[in-house]
Amino acid sequence: MFVLETKNLFKHFNGIRAVDELSISIESGKVTSIIGPNGSGKTTLINVLSGMLEIDEGVVVIEESEKLSKIKPHEIPVLGLTRTFQNIRLFEQMSVLDNILVVLTDRHVFRAIFETHQIFHLKKAEEVLTRVGLWEKRNQLAINLSYGQRKLLEIARALAMDAKVYLLDEPFAGLFPEMVKIISGVIKELKAQGKTIVLIEHDMGLIRELSDYVFVMDSGKLLAEGKPEEVLKKKEVIEAYLGD
Repeated sequence: MFVLETKNLFKHFNGIRAVDELSISIESGKVTSIIGPNGSGKTTLINVLSGMLEIDEGVVVIEESEKLSKIKPHEIPVLGLTRTFQNIRLFEQMSVLDNILVVLTDRHVFRAIFETHQIFHLKKAEEVLTRVGLWEKRNQLAINLSYGQRKLLEIARALAMDAKVYLLDEPFAGLFPEMVKIISGVIKELKAQGKTIVLIEHDMGLIRELSDYVFVMDSGKLLAEGKPEEVLKKKEVIEAYLGD
């Protein structure tokens, strides 16, 4: 079953086609990676799928039935989607714990601060923060975390959403090996739970290790697709992305 599809998807910026007639299908319960050179449209695609950018043309199909020509950011939890950002977005003046409780409760930052948190909210927050190694930092302000810890907190917020599909935009960028291992473990666990992961990543070692299927984008278009060991050997992929 395809949990997420794009059909002839376009996104234009001042005449430039950042996403150009893109049709891809994401299989449920798999890790699907989207790779390509800088400027190929990968993050633009994630921004469209998560409602951060409007669809110019085409549709997004959810679970082979719901066709959407418009997605709003507040709708993506209802659609079963959550995402992380290439440029980390946290509530910096809130504690690590409150950053998790916001997404577990009302999802509105000001109301969530004053909401009475149920025991199960706190238990879930402890669970996800422990999973990424941040429980001991729970009372620190997010702004005081290191870059790597901030990345881990964003992953923890995504985990707290308990979504069907996780859109992860370069979650490993700039991380030390031990943190890479934590996030790799999280992705493998999500897959084992039947979750779907869409991963943008530049490290070909991680692509080979984690991916079930790969789409290659170049100048907004689909250049190639298939299993990682097959796609990464293709001449056009090597020329466009890996260099030769």
